[in-house]
Amino acid sequence: MQEESFQSRVDLSALSEQVKKIKQEIGKIIIGQERMIDLLITAILADGHVLIEGVPGVAKTLTAKLLAKIIAIDFSRIQFTPDLMPSDVLGTSVYNLKTSEFEFKAGPIFSNLVLIDEINRAPAKTQAALFEVMEERQVTVDGHTHKMKNPYLVMATQNPIEQEGTYRLPEAQLDRFLFKIVVNYPGFDEEVEILTKHHGRLGALPVLEVNAILSADQIELMRRFSNQVHVELNLVKYIAQIVQETRNNPMLFLGASPRASIAILSSAKAYAVINGRDFVSPEDIKLVALPVLRHRIVLSPEKEMEGVSADEAVNMIINKVEVPR
Repeated sequence: MQEESFQSRVDLSALSEQVKKIKQEIGKIIIGQERMIDLLITAILADGHVLIEGVPGVAKTLTAKLLAKIIAIDFSRIQFTPDLMPSDVLGTSVYNLKTSEFEFKAGPIFSNLVLIDEINRAPAKTQAALFEVMEERQVTVDGHTHKMKNPYLVMATQNPIEQEGTYRLPEAQLDRFLFKIVVNYPGFDEEVEILTKHHGRLGALPVLEVNAILSADQIELMRRFSNQVHVELNLVKYIAQIVQETRNNPMLFLGASPRASIAILSSAKAYAVINGRDFVSPEDIKLVALPVLRHRIVLSPEKEMEGVSADEAVNMIINKVEVPR
């Protein structure tokens, strides 16, 4: 009865058509990377921030710019550097000689979609400035709280190879990212298509080729649809079992927090919606569990010395937990 009433309230076919249009627009520029695009759309519907890890030149920054234009929302970009101060990100109070009062000048963090390039290049005090805004969608400066506009999404990039001049992100900050998406090199055929399209563009900017097809209000409506998705109790228990296993597994020094459980649930619901379903399946949970968990666990020193990766550990845990029937 619950699914029938949901179906009467939500036109999933129209929503799926909108998601298809988003993918088509991005596909005009981005070749391949379907997994990354699916997870980015899922994160938008699940109201979560995204950390993208990949070597330079795999279209991390370009994808963020394209999303901002397609959804017709404000976009800002912050290049993190070792000398960046918290006030450079959040903003600061400036004395106005005309009014003899201090006025708050908002920093680049005040936008709808904020791209932070090379997030691991800024020191701990600048990283800490992001804690409040990522969790509570607000910034407190000089005792005054400033709310963010909806939707609000932080996309951060980092290079997994270059370590000189970088800082390890605090665990509390990593936990605030819904997903960590790993972007790999394109295949041979995809690279040929990339070159062909670039040659045919004749120097035109790629961002000019995509159109705005969604508004901020439409994103909020899609999020409400996502929140109403039906989840069976045995699937809720399945999520809890996976997260509990990360805390009791001898391979791991640190397991996932309850925030990870909520992240798996909300992202599985969003992933179901973008695939035209009003219910969550075990496959949805398994698919989102890896990007939700890979940055939230810490391997034991022994497993690190053995060369075991976080992805391998998470996949072993997912495969160990019995899938509900």
